[in-house]
Amino acid sequence: MAVNLVKGQKISLQKSDGSKLNSFCVGANWGVIETRGFFGTRKEAVDLDLSAALFDENRNSVDVVYFGNLSYAGIMHSGDDLVGDVNGDDGLDNEVIQVDLSQIPADVEQIVFILNSYKQQDFATIPYSTIRLYEGTTDRVVNVFASYNIANDEKFAGYVSMILGKLYKRNGEWKFSAIGEPTKDKNLEQTIDTVKSKFI
Repeated sequence: MAVNLVKGQKISLQKSDGSKLNSFCVGANWGVIETRGFFGTRKEAVDLDLSAALFDENRNSVDVVYFGNLSYAGIMHSGDDLVGDVNGDDGLDNEVIQVDLSQIPADVEQIVFILNSYKQQDFATIPYSTIRLYEGTTDRVVNVFASYNIANDEKFAGYVSMILGKLYKRNGEWKFSAIGEPTKDKNLEQTIDTVKSKFI
């Protein structure tokens, strides 16, 4: 049963059978904005960008996986979606970051997941925009562990950037902490600066 994430919540990376969740996906899903007018329905493309910022034990940036840099050891981005779902929710995420914790280099201590609205479209106006953590692949969802419903949460209204949460190492084990914080930043670079100053 998926957990609706709340700020500060810790999510266990242990599966129901007791084994560790070492390989999973973080996905973002959304639809196009539809407006009805005199000449019918107009569909406006939506470009949300899901990213993962990596940091070492000294809070230094190691790398950023995003649409312009699709991979790092143990992390793979599905690629840039510039439009969103045109014909309604197809049940799959538009951008997905696959994580294999067993392949993450030892110097990486924290991985923070970020969502930006590239064209500055307000999260509140974007149909069924959600982020979720699940077991599966880019085209197959096996088990959803946790999710944020951005579109239906009024705290994200008026914002175009948010910090989902972070993976961090504690006594050699990876754990996940929900952040769920909208920020006043307008792009990925600014959001990473906020992450470094407030959440690392």
